[in-house]
Amino acid sequence: MWNVNSQLRLCSSILRQRIKQQQQEFLIGTSIRRSFTTTEGSRPTIIHKRSIDILHDPWFNKGTAFSMTERDRLDLRGLLPPNVMSSQQQIERFMADLKRLEEQARDGPNDPYALAKWRILNRLHDRNETMYYKVLIDNIAEYAPIVYTPTVGLVCQNYSGLFRRPRGMYFSAQDRGEMMSMVYNWPAEQVDMIVVTDGSRILGLGDLGVQGIGISIGKLDLYVAAAGINPQRVLPVMIDVGTNNEKLLKDPLYLGLQQNRLEGEEYISIIDEFMEAVFTRWPHVIVQFEDFQTKWAFKLLQRYRNTYRMFNDDVQGTAGVAIAGLLGAVRAQGKPMTEFPKQKIVVAGAGSAGIGVLNAARQTMSRMSGNNEASFESSRSQFWVVDANGLIAEDRPNIDPDALPFARTVKELGPLGLQSGSSLVDVVRQVKPDVLLGLSAVGGLFSTEVLEALKGSTSSRPAIFAMSNPTKNAECTPDEAFAVLGGDIIFASGSPFKDVDLGDGRIGHCNQGNNMYLFPGIGLGTLLSGSRIVSDGMLQAAAECLAAYITEEEVLSGTIFPCVSSIRDITKQVAAAVVKEAIEEDIAEGYRDMDARELQKLSQEEILTYVQNNMWNPQYPTMVYKKD
Repeated sequence: MWNVNSQLRLCSSILRQRIKQQQQEFLIGTSIRRSFTTTEGSRPTIIHKRSIDILHDPWFNKGTAFSMTERDRLDLRGLLPPNVMSSQQQIERFMADLKRLEEQARDGPNDPYALAKWRILNRLHDRNETMYYKVLIDNIAEYAPIVYTPTVGLVCQNYSGLFRRPRGMYFSAQDRGEMMSMVYNWPAEQVDMIVVTDGSRILGLGDLGVQGIGISIGKLDLYVAAAGINPQRVLPVMIDVGTNNEKLLKDPLYLGLQQNRLEGEEYISIIDEFMEAVFTRWPHVIVQFEDFQTKWAFKLLQRYRNTYRMFNDDVQGTAGVAIAGLLGAVRAQGKPMTEFPKQKIVVAGAGSAGIGVLNAARQTMSRMSGNNEASFESSRSQFWVVDANGLIAEDRPNIDPDALPFARTVKELGPLGLQSGSSLVDVVRQVKPDVLLGLSAVGGLFSTEVLEALKGSTSSRPAIFAMSNPTKNAECTPDEAFAVLGGDIIFASGSPFKDVDLGDGRIGHCNQGNNMYLFPGIGLGTLLSGSRIVSDGMLQAAAECLAAYITEEEVLSGTIFPCVSSIRDITKQVAAAVVKEAIEEDIAEGYRDMDARELQKLSQEEILTYVQNNMWNPQYPTMVYKKD
């Protein structure tokens, strides 16, 4: 009996130990699964509407892809043709219609094909968001220039005439004191990403007023397509403080406030109220400032960047892409990236984008050559800045404070025969730069004379960055650059151009240095890290990740930016780099079920998996009706 009881006690003890071990394994497994669960996967969607209301809601409408069981469950039977189609069949139908309708959708002989494509895609967006993003993702190289630069500039110029269905929110000077309540008019309980503009400097097209909302919509389309931000959690915003565009002020069909722009403290108070309102309702949202005129871009960035999760893409995104390209240009010369501090750079343009690039490049040079005060001070000597009034030197009256650190001294100019106000061609001729970088928004600024002067460059492979958008504002075209300088150059532009046939089987590569390579990853990485700010280190990590994405063979052939068709993978890598940097800076606070401690335990591969699993994919979810 004793043996039997002993065996029973022993078996019971073993069983308890096994149960405890299984419980521990389950908890560990649950933790791992929770950490790496696809949070943007195809879980059922609870909706509070039925019947025709669903078909009129682009967030939920599947059109002919609703299954028969869903049609019964949601009171849709009889409201759709009987044949149930797959999402791929729907896309094939749409693409066939798109090719056929491109010509028909043209609004008269002056309406270009790009705008016709935008109209057709926009109509799909109005009907069925999931299918719209599926088409965009699967054809990103073809349609990114349609929903973003350069076509988005044309859309903004004509937005009052193109407006059919409201998308996003509008805050105006007439809404002072009401914004805190207004944000609750937006139907989404959660918003992850806001892109906001005041329309004052849309691309290189100037003040377009309320019509600038098009740039916010286009940017967020790329956040969804490239970064996998859930489209139900993005919000395009227009802050209408008036316009100084005389044409719009006199246009009876203009949709915005027909008054001159607010200035000074009145203007700042509007932006302050907006920021307080959106962060009160959505404390974890990220706000990207877009196309604010130079005098406000830096001021607002410095005002908010240490308080809110925000960044300015024109200042910081453009700078990051430019840094990645500049580092790539060094590699294309057969040199390591650490040789970057020796590069002589002439910058044409001292607006928000130009100054942003200068500051970022100076910081990068400083970090590579000692990362101390002395290296930071000495790195300024590598830059020569030319604006509309010529070379910026210290004896120029009323220098913009943001440009002042890059003003040349009279002593530096003397030996080169230059002076304050010297022309771009004279500066290029005398400085013999390694890089000529344009962010001027002046189309054709890099004339034949300027390009001829660049032949005197001390670099074996000088680089030309014609970065202004849209296409008509590019400082030069690749055809012009290669025609004057031959094939031994690096060429990059802000808008897309075709490669140049140099003959004898040689290709002059046109690299599109577009901000879309970085801003989606910066936004996604910030979101998933849970960092309360977007630090300089996170931005630098994004730029260096992009610079390293290209292989050595590709770089030596003249390719310094990757193919747009890889944007989804590029964004994943950039976002992972941003998350990793936030962890290393100890400012990552986690996202959803992944807290800061769990984040710190992730390896590089696990961070990539974490990012991948939190990227939304355009798949139709199963829908379940629940009464309010």
